[in-house]
Amino acid sequence: MTIPPSRSYKLEDGFFLSLVILVSIAFAAVLEPFFAAVLWGVIVAVLFWPIQQRIAARMPGRRNSAALITLLLIIAIVIIPAILLVSALITEAAHVYAQIQSGQIDFARMFAQMQAALPEWAHGMLRRFGLSNFDAARITVTRGLTSSFRTWAGQALLIGQGAFSFIIALGVMLYLSFFLLRDGERLSQRFAEAAPLRPHQREALLTRFVVVIRATVKGSLVVAIVQGVLGGLIFWAVGIQGALLWGVLMGAFSLLPAIGAAIVWGPVALYLFATGAIWQGVVVVVSGALIIGSVDNVLRPILVGRDTRIPDYVVLISTLGGIELFGFNGIVIGPVIAALFIATWNIFTQMRREGEIVG
Repeated sequence: MTIPPSRSYKLEDGFFLSLVILVSIAFAAVLEPFFAAVLWGVIVAVLFWPIQQRIAARMPGRRNSAALITLLLIIAIVIIPAILLVSALITEAAHVYAQIQSGQIDFARMFAQMQAALPEWAHGMLRRFGLSNFDAARITVTRGLTSSFRTWAGQALLIGQGAFSFIIALGVMLYLSFFLLRDGERLSQRFAEAAPLRPHQREALLTRFVVVIRATVKGSLVVAIVQGVLGGLIFWAVGIQGALLWGVLMGAFSLLPAIGAAIVWGPVALYLFATGAIWQGVVVVVSGALIIGSVDNVLRPILVGRDTRIPDYVVLISTLGGIELFGFNGIVIGPVIAALFIATWNIFTQMRREGEIVG
């Protein structure tokens, strides 16, 4: 009994497709230890691609030199400042951790000061809501704050201890970025040709991927950096200890829509008011509301544009989910997956509409 040629080809095609999937999964497993380095290499290449194109236009036929110049710009603009910031943050975290250990920073005393400074009407309101057990609340809040600060400080110290691994990952990222900058156009074309999608689908998804990468980094990370710097300077100006650490925390929380840096400067302002530091509290509230809070509304439309923005509730949920699954890298991965999800369903909806029109 002979197998018809059509059935034989289908079997071979099915086997080859399975082989492609298995080999792709195996390759992904090989890259897994350097997942973060590869991800940020792609992000850096996407962000600096327009600059690479401008340099290459001035140096026709010298792609290696153009890519190298772009890479040196990346090192000067991004890598060196980031390393200096991390080094300063490690020093600050170690100092704060030592103060907590020695008792110089005593959250229990701070909580007691706030409790004593509350007016009688505030005590009455708290009792009305069943929140009169201040001792239990003080113990809970103190333990939570102390544990949180120790965790953050410990993480910062671990980063310093893992310097060798960081250098290896940084080298992989920069090495990959060079080749992506040099051969990015050819590689994206080959990827588009290999993707089993219709031409307009490939173009829409690739365009959306690039737009979201740039929007997430430029519109979120840049805004977070600016808000963190402003918040740290304001805290330093009013004499709050650990201004750098507070600034980094404000920058991190500003990545989350509807929460933002206010989750840091708000409680600090309340503490300042409760402990009698009235003018410092006023400066923190006014600066936080008018300066830090307005950065997002002013900078994001300039950096990103309004048409490329994902709804804030989608950004919030996808960012939190991304952080939960992928750690720090989820800040980018979460919104990218959400944007590709929206783009895919938009394409599918458009195809259905066109099909209904044709029908």
